[in-house]
Amino acid sequence: MGSTVVRIDPGAPPTQTLALVAGIAVYEALLPYCPDRQSLKLKWPNDIYYRDAKLAGILLEREKDNVIVGVGANLAAAPHLPDRATIALASVGPTPDRDIFAHALMQSFDQELERWRTYGTEPLIRRWESIAHAKGTSLVVHEQTGGLIKGTFDGLLADGSLHLRLADGTTRAIHAGDVLLA
Repeated sequence: MGSTVVRIDPGAPPTQTLALVAGIAVYEALLPYCPDRQSLKLKWPNDIYYRDAKLAGILLEREKDNVIVGVGANLAAAPHLPDRATIALASVGPTPDRDIFAHALMQSFDQELERWRTYGTEPLIRRWESIAHAKGTSLVVHEQTGGLIKGTFDGLLADGSLHLRLADGTTRAIHAGDVLLA
């Protein structure tokens, strides 16, 4: 586990897209340790899956003009979660050294943060979609109000929100909620 603080300067891209920045950074840091690179995928907004099991997660918390970005990656062991499969890198290869991984993650996060500040969200969203679960993937959204929404992944919108296609063909923007692969 680790965390960092990002200062939000005036004119910065939308703050909520920092979850996408962090996701790409964690993905890039994990990629060298995954023997089957095609099985490493991002899940909106803040999880990284390997072989359909959760490998890492990201939490963001805003405090005035700062965002605390917390990352947890299962290097040596994975916790048991009742609602989803989990995996650790140690189960697919040698256990990465924690400090070496942390350094790689720091470098990756710095690079992705600089790209976000320089180029904005359009290339960020394209990159995120290229390494996420495929369009058409079945998802279940647990809304903060307690409701459930079922649909399929239809990409991201310009503000970084999830574009969910419902069974009746309509679409819905999801800005928050717990999203599970169905």
